[in-house]
Amino acid sequence: MFAIGASFGCGVGGFGLAAPVLGFINADIGPDPNLSWVALSYLLTNSVGLMLVGRLSDLFGRRWFFIGGNALATIGCIVAAVAPNIPSLIAGETLIGLGAASQLSYAFAVGELVPTTYRFLAQAWVFAWAIPSSGFAPAIAYAFVFQTSVGWRGIFYLLIALNAATTLAWYFFYKPPTFHQKHPSHHKRQFLLNFDYIGTLLFTLGLILFLMGISWGGALYPWNSAHVIATVVVGFASLVAFFVWEAYGNLKEPLLPMHLLKNMKWNVTVLLWALGAAIYYALAILWPSMVAVLYSSGHGVMWAGWVSCVSNSGILFGEFVGAFFKKRTNIQIIVVFFIGSVFLAAMASSTPDTPVRAAIFVFLAAAFIGWNEILNSTVATICISDQREIGTATGIAGSARSFISTICSTVYTVILSNRLATTIPAKVPPALVAAGLPTSSITAFISALTLGTPAAWSAVDGLNPSIQAVGVRAYQEANSDAYKTVFLSTIAFCGVGIICSFFAPNIDHLLDRDVVVQLRGKGQGDEGKV
Repeated sequence: MFAIGASFGCGVGGFGLAAPVLGFINADIGPDPNLSWVALSYLLTNSVGLMLVGRLSDLFGRRWFFIGGNALATIGCIVAAVAPNIPSLIAGETLIGLGAASQLSYAFAVGELVPTTYRFLAQAWVFAWAIPSSGFAPAIAYAFVFQTSVGWRGIFYLLIALNAATTLAWYFFYKPPTFHQKHPSHHKRQFLLNFDYIGTLLFTLGLILFLMGISWGGALYPWNSAHVIATVVVGFASLVAFFVWEAYGNLKEPLLPMHLLKNMKWNVTVLLWALGAAIYYALAILWPSMVAVLYSSGHGVMWAGWVSCVSNSGILFGEFVGAFFKKRTNIQIIVVFFIGSVFLAAMASSTPDTPVRAAIFVFLAAAFIGWNEILNSTVATICISDQREIGTATGIAGSARSFISTICSTVYTVILSNRLATTIPAKVPPALVAAGLPTSSITAFISALTLGTPAAWSAVDGLNPSIQAVGVRAYQEANSDAYKTVFLSTIAFCGVGIICSFFAPNIDHLLDRDVVVQLRGKGQGDEGKV
C-alpha cells in the first residue's frame, strides 16, 4: 500500500508541482513559444496510457507494468531536473506522463488487494499521499523557487528520490498473480497474436489528435486554423473508427470489451466521475489565476502560493471525508454533487473585494466534488460484472475522465479568454483616460499589467501611482466580470451531472469481505488466489 500511495503522489506531482511555476521555469531556461507542450505532453501520454496499462496488465499481469512505470517516471524526472531548455523539459514530462499512467492506476491496484467493503478507506489512504504534491503543490513549488538555492529543479530532485523509492517498493513487495496464474491454460504467444493492435492504433491516434487539437485551439493556433481543424476532425474520426472496430471486428482480445458499455451502472458512474473531474479542473484553472489577478495585490508571493492551495486541498479533504461513508452511495452522490455545484456557481458572486468569501466557496465546492470523486472512483471498480476485468474497466474510465474533463476545461478557457477580450477594453481604457493617462500609453499599461515587472511599468509614459491604482482596479473588475461568466457556464455541466446522479447505482449489496487478488508470499511459487 505504501508503493501504491507514494507512486500516486509522484504521478500527480510529476506535473502538479511544476505547473504553478512554469512561468518562472520559462524565464530561466526559455523563453520558448512551445511552453504549452510541457502540460500537453503529460496530458496526452497519461490519457492514452491509462487505458493501455489497464487492459494490458489484465492480460499479461500487473507487476512489471507498475515497476516499469515508476522506473520510467524516475528517468523522466532526471531528464526534467537537468533540462537546459524547454524542449528537454517537454521530453522529461513526456516520460513522466507515460510513467504516471501506471502510477495513477491506483483504483484497480487497490481494488484487487482490498475487500470491497474497505475499498473506500483504502482509496482515502492513496489520496492522502497527494497532499504535498497536489493539495499544497503551489506553496511547495513557490518555496523551491523563492526560498531555496536549487530553484525549480528542486521539485524534480524531490520526485527523483520518491520515484526511485517507489520503484524499489514495487519490485520487492508487489508480487501479484503471474501470467500463468491468470491464464493457466494459455501461452503469452496466443495473447500477443490475438491482441487488438488495430484498435490500439486507432485509439491512441484518435485520442492524441483530438485532445491535441482542442488544447491548441485559441492557445497556440486560432480555432479556425488548419492545425486545429485537421487534428480535431482526424482525431474524432479515428475514435469513431475505433468504436466501430471494437463493435464489429470479431476480436478475440479487444482493447475495449464492448460488454462494458452495456453495463449502465458502470457507464453512469464513469460519467459522474468525469463530470466531477471537470468541476475540479474548472477550479484548478480559475482559482490560481483569480488569486494572482484579484487578490494578491499587497501580499507576498508565498501568500499567493498558500491561498492557491485552497481548491486542491478542498478536493483532497472531500475525498478523505467521503471514504468514511460507504453506505447508500447513490444518495450521497446526489447530495454532494448538487451542493458542490451550488457553491461553484455561487463563485459568480465573487468580486475583488471578497477574497475570504471566494476562498470559502472554492473550498466547499471542491470538498463536495472531492467527496463525489472518491465515491465514483471506487464504485467504478465495484459495479463491473467481472472483477477479472477491473484493470480494463478502470483504465477505460480513467481515459474517459481525461477526455471529458479536457473538453470541459477547454470550454472554460475559451469562455474566459473571449470574455476578457470584451471586458478589458470596455473597462480599463475608459478608467485610465478618466484618471489622466494619455491614450497613447494605454497599450503599454495593459502590457505592464501582464508582465508585472518594474521595467514594464517604467515604460508607461504619463503614469503615476494614482493612475496606476485606478487602472489596476479597473483591470481587476474586468477580470472579475469574465470569471463570473465562466462560473455561470459551469451550471450547464453541473446540470448534466445532477441529472445523471439520480441514476447512480446503489452498491450496498456488493460490499463484502472478498479479496479479488492475493499477493504471492515468499516461496509460494505459482500458487495463490486469483
